[in-house]
Amino acid sequence: MIKVAIIGAGAISSAHISAYMKFRERCRIVAVVDVYVEKAQKRILEYGLHDAVAVRDYHELLQNDIDHVSICTPPYTHASIACDFMKAGKHVLVEKPMASSLEEADQMLKAAQDSGKLLSVVAQNRFTTPMMKLKSVIDSRQMGPILHVQVDSYWWRGYSYYDLWWRGTWEKEGGGCTLNHAVHHIDAMLWMMGAPIEVQAMMANTAHDNAEVEDISMAMLRFSQGAVGMITSSVVHHGEEQQLIFQGKEARVSVPWKVVASTSQSNGFPEPNPDLERQLQQQYDALPEVIHSGHAGQVENVLDAIEKGTSLVVDGESGRDTLELIVGIYKSASTGEKVVFPIPSDDTFYSRESMMRHVVHFYEKKSSVENFEDRGITLGRRLDAE
Repeated sequence: MIKVAIIGAGAISSAHISAYMKFRERCRIVAVVDVYVEKAQKRILEYGLHDAVAVRDYHELLQNDIDHVSICTPPYTHASIACDFMKAGKHVLVEKPMASSLEEADQMLKAAQDSGKLLSVVAQNRFTTPMMKLKSVIDSRQMGPILHVQVDSYWWRGYSYYDLWWRGTWEKEGGGCTLNHAVHHIDAMLWMMGAPIEVQAMMANTAHDNAEVEDISMAMLRFSQGAVGMITSSVVHHGEEQQLIFQGKEARVSVPWKVVASTSQSNGFPEPNPDLERQLQQQYDALPEVIHSGHAGQVENVLDAIEKGTSLVVDGESGRDTLELIVGIYKSASTGEKVVFPIPSDDTFYSRESMMRHVVHFYEKKSSVENFEDRGITLGRRLDAE
């Protein structure tokens, strides 16, 4: 039986607790940690975690008989907490973003390597039927080489969202919508497409003058195989409609699922290619549904890796790749320059302290609140919506 501790009792912790509870025969939550210990106790009562204790300071658990932790705290704390637990011999699943700087991400990777413990970064969108099916369709190459990718990570957050004490600051949150909302869609794009070789970006804060960070960004990408792409990250889009579109030479596919294929008339204008559309649709329909979706799917993968030694779908290196692209977007948007990957360790945007000195501060946070009433979180448009 794998003994699990939940570190951080904020809104996202509910997704982790619910996920572990789907595998009661394999794991047991034995502790919930939060600096506001009453929040930890509330989660224990809410989910009937009769074997769990509420703890204020995670350091109390480092020498305890715990096998694995889920880190659900603000981004600026991820690296130190993850490194402490891995050095203490515990496996780690850490919420997105992996860290608030590439330097911290590299510290986490080193701790994992030195300790031999597993480090997985939450990317729950991979563990959904539409994403798994789209990945398989793209990997089949029936749509031809990819020419263009479009990522629309559209969210909406009200003004008060950034009133929470750690949100909206480069030091504590590490960034705005690009890092903390679009991270899942960026991860999915990299999973399906591979990493770009360069980025040119811009960003703005259009509606939240209680935050230092951006509430919208746009990034243009170039890939080594010649493809180009566009990522829009936003918390100012009503409706929270999100999509990833891959334009291949022979057809277009996307999530939410849509397939369109064209052939050329003699004058170069398009006409439908129903045969290829039918083939791609049949392939998509024949692929299996995932059994456990979202956080539960990722928790199952982590439990398998601990128990059976199987591979992680999302490891620390994957989390770092996603963070590097986001850091590149921030650097380009702040300096107006094109950024070429990889970003070296002597770059001004490698460490959190140096990045904070060079990134654009749109506004200064003048006031804050310690806590919000727990009303849950929105996850945007369903990726299998029509």
